[in-house]
Amino acid sequence: MAAVFYNAGVKTWDAIIVGGGIVGLSLARELRKCSASVLVLERGQPGRESSSAAAGMLVETGTEVPQPLKPLAAASARMYPEFVEELQDESGLDVDYRREGSILLGGDSFVSSSNTLSSNELARLEPHLKVAAAATFFADASVDPRALVHAAHEACKHRGVQVSSGEEVTSIDLINGRVTGVITSKTRFPGASVINCAGAWAGQFPPCPFPTRPRKGQMLAVAMPSRDFVRHVIRAPDVYLVPRSDGRLLVGATVEDVGYDKRVDPRTIHRLHRAAMNLVPGLTEARLLEDWAGLRPGTPDDLPILGATQVPGYFVAAGHFRDGILLSPITAQIMAQVVTGLKPAFDLSPFSADRF
Repeated sequence: MAAVFYNAGVKTWDAIIVGGGIVGLSLARELRKCSASVLVLERGQPGRESSSAAAGMLVETGTEVPQPLKPLAAASARMYPEFVEELQDESGLDVDYRREGSILLGGDSFVSSSNTLSSNELARLEPHLKVAAAATFFADASVDPRALVHAAHEACKHRGVQVSSGEEVTSIDLINGRVTGVITSKTRFPGASVINCAGAWAGQFPPCPFPTRPRKGQMLAVAMPSRDFVRHVIRAPDVYLVPRSDGRLLVGATVEDVGYDKRVDPRTIHRLHRAAMNLVPGLTEARLLEDWAGLRPGTPDDLPILGATQVPGYFVAAGHFRDGILLSPITAQIMAQVVTGLKPAFDLSPFSADRF
């Protein structure tokens, strides 16, 4: 599937992806593997919205993952080691993929007692953690989303994907009811197919009114006293802690319905910081490195929208809410199958846009 050049010198693409977050970039790379010519259009800078604002927990089990999403989550988690290896190889960048596991405080009805930690086991795994609650261990992984999306961007360029920043799509271009490209605030880009990966902004341009909406999350990062001061992801009812290999510790996060407001509230950051110190008193003197807010792409039922639309040539992969980082490998695989006319490896009916 090669690019076509018109006599007028106007280039067209096999696939135009709207949105340069981790989902859009992962899909672009996957389509290039199928020899498609791919253009990614990003309204801002690639990966600077929800992808880079995420914590990077790759949680595939437990009540945090909606039941219809569990097969995709499990499959994507299995794909992650190879996914990371390929991105790092193609980009030359490290994405801080950690497989130490996570500790859930407060119990979870999904897990069996075999995963429950005794107080001695918990103290051995996390000696600086001070809690008197039931604890459960999960063999989860984590990744640095900022490094991941940077690596995905570089890997796309390595494979010949064209990525254009500052291109806000205003509508999908149609002729006789079929996709022929996209129209931006600056120009028109012709293409045989269009995939909407615009996250929280996916419903902001015609023809399909996808019901995505922003779900704000505020977070902060502190410098740990030592690089292994907290070794595992810690998930508590009111806060979670995600260590990075460079000694940073991420503390998050809120879930707020406040529209496209990305302002940081100092009181909220203080509350999250205090909750972290209550779990790990040794963080009392930890230096605050930064705080930020991101906009997760939510849907009315907290499930993503995946697959073809009723408009020929128009597809959607958006609304991943908390799971965009985890689901990017499997989303790329199944959406590439759909776009290229193959049967997807999973039943996508629970995620169809038609359910709304």
